[in-house]
Amino acid sequence: MPRLFDATDGQVLVGGTDVRAMDRSLLASTVGLVSQRPYLFSGTIASTLRYGLPEASDEELWQALETAQARDFVEALPEGLDAPVAQGGSNLSGGQRQRLAIARVLLARPDVYLFDDSFAALDAATDARLRTALTTGTAGATVVIVAQRVSTVRHADRIVVLDEGRVAASGTHEELMDTSPTYREITLSQMTAEEAAA
Repeated sequence: MPRLFDATDGQVLVGGTDVRAMDRSLLASTVGLVSQRPYLFSGTIASTLRYGLPEASDEELWQALETAQARDFVEALPEGLDAPVAQGGSNLSGGQRQRLAIARVLLARPDVYLFDDSFAALDAATDARLRTALTTGTAGATVVIVAQRVSTVRHADRIVVLDEGRVAASGTHEELMDTSPTYREITLSQMTAEEAAA
């Protein structure tokens, strides 16, 4: 979708237009990507976030941090928004980097959000709170989530199950539990014994 790779067969359409035909700057402003290993430039938390929206006010930064479940850890830093960010975000944990990257893309307000396994470093409780907050923070946009944890995508409008790089099934969680042995196996393997017994 963001053209890090081009499709070798078929088309990837955004808003009905093949992404290969879109101007790169238009595509970059239309599709907001947060990767599994987001990269942060050196500077401050504020400057990192403002890559998403250069003219963002401090209030907008705090709101994006709140939605991304990052407000608490930033408020706990003595310098707050002015806290330093090392090149690549090496002075932050993986989960902190992911949440700052999510806040940054929320400020950009793209038409399409692509979260590429970007909740992987979050604990289950933070993941759940973040997904709930994103419902409001991404209202009106298309949200694509690539994930390995079923709990991350369970409430999606449509789940696409990939098996060895091919589409194995597609549907809602309930539909897939009834029709896809692959999805059911993945789901059951991730459930606790208590959940499975319920």
